[in-house]
Amino acid sequence: MMKNKIFTILAAGLVLTACETGNTDSQNVSVGRAPAPGTAEDFKANIRDRVFFAFDKSTVSDDAKKTLEAQAAWLKTHAATTATVEGHADARGTREYNLALGARRAEAAKSGLAGMGVDANRLKTISYGKDRPQAVGTTEEVHAQNRVAITVIN
Repeated sequence: MMKNKIFTILAAGLVLTACETGNTDSQNVSVGRAPAPGTAEDFKANIRDRVFFAFDKSTVSDDAKKTLEAQAAWLKTHAATTATVEGHADARGTREYNLALGARRAEAAKSGLAGMGVDANRLKTISYGKDRPQAVGTTEEVHAQNRVAITVIN
């Protein structure tokens, strides 16, 4: 009788384990699959989507230009796509000042892309200032992550 209970418990455990690890087509699992070319997922997975700025600056650095070159090449290859360039700022300063700074950063990235051959009509800009931080905290590393323009494929 005890052997039957142990056997039943083990069998139930095996069934549950099989259910948890089963991988059927009906689950629509995409583990290990690359995103479809020309999609927002493709852009985010294969191209750096953000350029960073120095404190209180909206000037595109040499490193940021390299990122914009890769973005421009992708956007020119996928000419039917549009994008929004989001400008962000760190938490220091007033909301109004940071919205203006974020707008300047977004415009700088957009201008860089347009200067590299991307039709400016395909690009919108928006500033979130410090309202949508990419990282939370007060360290210099966190502030640096929030001084950014992010290209988002629409």
